[in-house]
Amino acid sequence: MDTLALMGTGFLQALSPLNLLLMAAATAVGVTIGCLPGLSAAMGVALLLPVTFGMDPATGLIILGGIYCGAIFGGSISAILIHTPGTPASAATAIEGYQLTLRGQAAKALTVACFASFCGGLLSCISLYFFAPPLAQLAMKFKSPEYFWLSLFGLTIIAGVSSKSMIKGLMSGVLGLLISTVGMDPMEGVPRFMFGQSTLYNGVDVTCALIGLFSMSQVLILAEKRIQARPAAAKFKDRFSLTGAEVKKISPTIIRSWIIGNIVGILPGAGASIACFIGYNEARRFSKNKQEFGKGSIEGVAGSEAANNAVTGGSLIPMLTLGIPGESVTAVLMGGLIIHGLQPGPELFSTYAGMTYTFFAGFVLVQFFMLGIGMLGCKGFANIARLSDAILIPSIFLLCVVGSYAIHNNVVEVAIMLIFGGVGYLVRKFDMNATAIVLGLILGPIGERGLRRSLMLSDGDPSILFSTPLCWALIALCVLGLLSPIFMNRMERKLREKHGAA
Repeated sequence: MDTLALMGTGFLQALSPLNLLLMAAATAVGVTIGCLPGLSAAMGVALLLPVTFGMDPATGLIILGGIYCGAIFGGSISAILIHTPGTPASAATAIEGYQLTLRGQAAKALTVACFASFCGGLLSCISLYFFAPPLAQLAMKFKSPEYFWLSLFGLTIIAGVSSKSMIKGLMSGVLGLLISTVGMDPMEGVPRFMFGQSTLYNGVDVTCALIGLFSMSQVLILAEKRIQARPAAAKFKDRFSLTGAEVKKISPTIIRSWIIGNIVGILPGAGASIACFIGYNEARRFSKNKQEFGKGSIEGVAGSEAANNAVTGGSLIPMLTLGIPGESVTAVLMGGLIIHGLQPGPELFSTYAGMTYTFFAGFVLVQFFMLGIGMLGCKGFANIARLSDAILIPSIFLLCVVGSYAIHNNVVEVAIMLIFGGVGYLVRKFDMNATAIVLGLILGPIGERGLRRSLMLSDGDPSILFSTPLCWALIALCVLGLLSPIFMNRMERKLREKHGAA
């Protein structure tokens, strides 16, 4: 079946009444999570991952995609109304958005954020459709040595770029690798580090680890702080609308930020938090109204929001084709794929092409739901942003316990989730990287199988790991992955300092 036929079939399946209903619900949940300061898109996706068990894989992925997109946009609501970004991806939005709120133009700022988020997310789907299949074709040439280097590349990129310290990031990745050795040996079937627990036969459950590291750890972080009432959200004095002149004014900024966000998303490890600052910086650089910046510029809001939402589609490309997540949310989504019995790579575009293109179509439709829910529900979400930690803490804790128990109706997995919650808390306290641990847990078995199969095929000769041009290309990417944190961290720090964001 050719690509156009697959695209058409994907849209027909995605437009089923059940899928549309679940898209709307998932996007609304995502926006709710995003507008609550302190919560993150990764936490939301991890928390609701067990809900997708038993569903069709495409439907489950569409739900997770709706939460992802909704949370990225949702962060702009609290950033604009109370000057507190709901997610790190909206840090730059707070600079101009809150100034517009102080001028009595909160509704205008939210309308621009919603429209720019919609455009950035929708345009990012173009690259998802046209770049993912060719990259998957390249991945078909991978054999055991290439898969070893690919897994190593994923670990170096995420462990390095996502942490303030490369050493701490790599330590986090190594911790994930050590945890991935729990269970039966993949080549010889020998039990390893199972401590007599049959539950660990297939290794540590990825979902339990995700819920613990991203959700339970957040409960512990919130619980140790003094519960404070958040500032009241601003009253809306203006209308939710954009004039033709305003749309024309922000359109070049949206197109520019779409390109920026897509490139940043495709580059593993960069993520939406740096994309929003680059998008904002370039909006200011190319603006004909530079005097408005710092006082409430709709171009600044559009630049930040279009860029961070364009990351969503771009970051899915390396995750789906190569199994290399671009950021923490796609690492969780990759865990969701594995839980549904699917391995990222060429098979998603051949054997499971129908499921993949249904997910792509759902991802497009989610952008329209995000636009509608954002425009209609901003006043309600403004009140959600004030929700007290006294309500959030027990609610998230309950969802963590129920979600981890529901995986296999096993209390042991609740205990595993709580252990990983403690690990996640310590990881965040010591400024390490929970995403790198997850990547080690997921990529560790892939790298181990690639290495051991390669050495078995060559009778122990390690030269097989350097035997093809693809191996050398991946080795070069590993080196780049280790060096890139220096450049990326410096860029983000300079942009934050330049624009006065914490």
